[in-house]
Amino acid sequence: LSPLFLRHARRFPWVTNVTLYGCLFAGGDFVHQWFTGRETIEWRQTRNVAVVAFSFHGNFNFFWMRFLERRFPGNSIGMVMRKLFLDQTTAAPLATSVFYTGVSFLEGKEDILEDWREKFLNTYKTGLMFWPFMQFLNFALVPLYVRTTFTGCCAFIWATFLCFSRQTGDGTAGAALAWIFKYHCYY
Repeated sequence: LSPLFLRHARRFPWVTNVTLYGCLFAGGDFVHQWFTGRETIEWRQTRNVAVVAFSFHGNFNFFWMRFLERRFPGNSIGMVMRKLFLDQTTAAPLATSVFYTGVSFLEGKEDILEDWREKFLNTYKTGLMFWPFMQFLNFALVPLYVRTTFTGCCAFIWATFLCFSRQTGDGTAGAALAWIFKYHCYY
């Protein structure tokens, strides 16, 4: 990370982390739409993802990381594992639920729980193949003042997957990989 960014993150940690997180999450939706080969980007969809990311995900992650560090200080293996367990059993289901219901609400769906009921469990299980490794690195190696930024960088990939799952997938990694290899791998 650039020295200018790190200086800004230390001086204004909340604004820097939440802004970057929200932009990266919205960028994940943009990449998903671009990969689908749409002639035009559906900016309303990207806006909805950005609203959820800025209003909930970025803020939640910023304060969640601080809570975990206060409750389980340091980066010993025991403390990292405690943070990781709590993160995957509490924050991950909450964040996934807010994504599905929040975007459905912003789209004006009659049943905002429909996508959640159909895709939450698969999405959560898929997340367990991705997030524990990323968060282990985060809790063990990344300074607290940029942990939300690190999570946001990982969330860029995750948001691309979530947006795919919400639009055309079923929340499984298999569906996403089949889509990628079918349409986007040229030999």
